Amino acid sequence: MITIVVAPDKFKGSLTAEEAADAIERGIRQIWPRARVVKAPMADGGEGTLQALVRATGGRIFHRRVMGPLGKPVRAPFGVLGDGETAVIEMAEASGYRLVPAAQRNPLITTTFGTGELIEAALQHGCRRLIVGIGGSATNDGGAGMAQALGTRLLDAKGRELPHGIGGGALNRVARIELSGSQILNLKSEVLVASDVRNPLVGPRGASAVFGPQKGATPAMVKQLDANLRHWAKMIAKCEVRNTEYDSLTTFPGGGAAGGLGAGLKAFLGARFRPGVEIVIEHARLAEKLRGADLVITGEGRLDRSTLDGKAPFGVARLARRFGVPVIAIGGSLAPEAEMAFRRAGFAAALPLMTGPMSLEEAMARGSELLTLTTARAMQLIRIGALFPIQNPKSKN
Repeated sequence: MITIVVAPDKFKGSLTAEEAADAIERGIRQIWPRARVVKAPMADGGEGTLQALVRATGGRIFHRRVMGPLGKPVRAPFGVLGDGETAVIEMAEASGYRLVPAAQRNPLITTTFGTGELIEAALQHGCRRLIVGIGGSATNDGGAGMAQALGTRLLDAKGRELPHGIGGGALNRVARIELSGSQILNLKSEVLVASDVRNPLVGPRGASAVFGPQKGATPAMVKQLDANLRHWAKMIAKCEVRNTEYDSLTTFPGGGAAGGLGAGLKAFLGARFRPGVEIVIEHARLAEKLRGADLVITGEGRLDRSTLDGKAPFGVARLARRFGVPVIAIGGSLAPEAEMAFRRAGFAAALPLMTGPMSLEEAMARGSELLTLTTARAMQLIRIGALFPIQNPKSKN
């Protein structure tokens, strides 16, 4: 019996990772009805990470009403994994880009306060380990809102406490950070940040310059936000939380993730950083599932060179190579210049869903159908040896 591991990420705007895995399985069974299909939906630290980890470990999802990025309440989930002690939080659920209408995008005012409230909820639940996915943010506050939600008081030059949920535009008003009474001082839980972003907090490759424009920042706002993050880092260094130094806080890779939330999590919670796909692969026990497999199918909404910078399909392929298992990647679209790069990266094939004229809207609406059809087409080509041969298949069914 042929064994195929199905490990896709989401097809953003069209299919969740679980839905994509189901569509791929249907395509496999059109050609190999009796195949052994092992599904392991993936994520890379962004949207879908919570669902992937909870599903992989048999955990549970809880909801809390928290402050959204614009200060209005939102209902946001956090997960507790099967061990009962590890929480997983997607900051995008409380402080994400998708929660802000296009006309209201303004990183001067958006806040990570709600993310801090989710962290507090997980701590109150008794979780001793936190995994925080920080993709898809709408914020540029350096984690100031998150720190406020955990009891940190931010004071201005006259000793007055700044309002809860300040955005990146107010960081220059912080004259002192008061930690007495904050949960940060007595935190015993381990915090792991799931992110593949390597940008520093400030500068031409920093949070404001690289990610600010997509969150609504004008060139003038980018300059202001960058200056404010520099000031914020100086204030953190002065309060001597976890012996954080200004230079290390502003330059370490990943500090600029989620508008500087990466730096805030490192400074206030002592967070460690790890690529999100590695965390999901580990909890999904993908290595165990690859042993003895004949083929792996992965994919995401768009296959391009950024996929090879550490996104889920690349992480899956890198692990599969260790076991000598060929990998097919299927994407909603495939950048023409990227096809050879995928071959060089060890993929046996990279295939797009769209093979003829079709609008993006139609392709996204028909995502499940097209993914099933593309998978079936690939399976038929493998079966007749036209795509690539599967070595020593256990059967020909």
